Amino acid sequence: MAFRKLTNEEIKQDPEKQLKGFRKTKDFLVAIDTDGCVTDNMNGKHMMIFQPQYMEFYQLWDIESYFREVSEYYNLFSVYRGCNRFLAIQYSLRALHARKDSRQAAGSKGVKLPDVEPLDAYISYCEKNKLGLGNPSLEKYLATMPMDLYLYKLLGWSEAVNRTFPFVKIPPFENVRESLELMCEKADVMIVSQTPYDDLVNFWEHNGLLPYVQTIAGQEMGKKGHHIGTVMKACGYDPSRVLMIGDADGDLKGVKENKGLFYPIPAGYEREAWKDFPGYFSRFAEGSYAGETEKKLLDNFAKVLLKTPPWEEAGYEHQKAYREKQEIRKSLYRQLNPGGRLLTI
Repeated sequence: MAFRKLTNEEIKQDPEKQLKGFRKTKDFLVAIDTDGCVTDNMNGKHMMIFQPQYMEFYQLWDIESYFREVSEYYNLFSVYRGCNRFLAIQYSLRALHARKDSRQAAGSKGVKLPDVEPLDAYISYCEKNKLGLGNPSLEKYLATMPMDLYLYKLLGWSEAVNRTFPFVKIPPFENVRESLELMCEKADVMIVSQTPYDDLVNFWEHNGLLPYVQTIAGQEMGKKGHHIGTVMKACGYDPSRVLMIGDADGDLKGVKENKGLFYPIPAGYEREAWKDFPGYFSRFAEGSYAGETEKKLLDNFAKVLLKTPPWEEAGYEHQKAYREKQEIRKSLYRQLNPGGRLLTI
């Protein structure tokens, strides 16, 4: 089953069509995330695209350290890692409004924190209508609220993010291509992600990886668990023969709600995980991965991502916390955008 790129019109008309039409050619199914899993681009995308674009659209530069801190927690360093961009903004805004220090900083600088209520309403609309969170569904919601300027700004930010993605090119991790070749011998391969469809296709095509993939499911097609479940239902895969490869808690939950298995790519240990993958895939294909082997990997994975925000911990100090990630930000800016705006403390 060769990969065929969908048009924007096809995605708008029926985003689930390719999932329901998935054809089973092997006994096994492997679902793979992309950002932070196949390629080390999570830090770059959020620190250099998502955050500065949002601060520019909503004039939050005067509280940059607070916005970057909450955004990095929800997008990169916590169990929320890899969640949908609109959910991450929802979580981040709620945190900024709830924190006394960020409210005081905004007040002293004359910064108005964006309201979260319109975003809440959009997310509720998508849940009610079983739509994926993404620009197509935001446009549908906007059609019901054509005079809501907040929604136009939100869509403008999301579109600006998408337009900037192609300029941040980071290759796949070492051993990814070899692992894909191994998978394809025994399994059908699909991509499941909360990144927009076009960006996913562009990445896999640019790196010559599309020949290994049958279907790509982006944020427009719903959540990762829905991606996997729809294909499993359409093709009748045995859950014990379904494996998700991912770097985030959402990846784990997505496959476990479908009773499948999970192979983690922990943040900071991605190269080791891909180097070890062939041995674990052999166990998966032989039926010996489930149980103690998977549990040991999941126990280690659970120790990597934070479950409590730093600002809720005893002894927290904002400037110290911001400096802890400062070298990551500076390194990325030196490499990819030397003249970009970045606060250093």
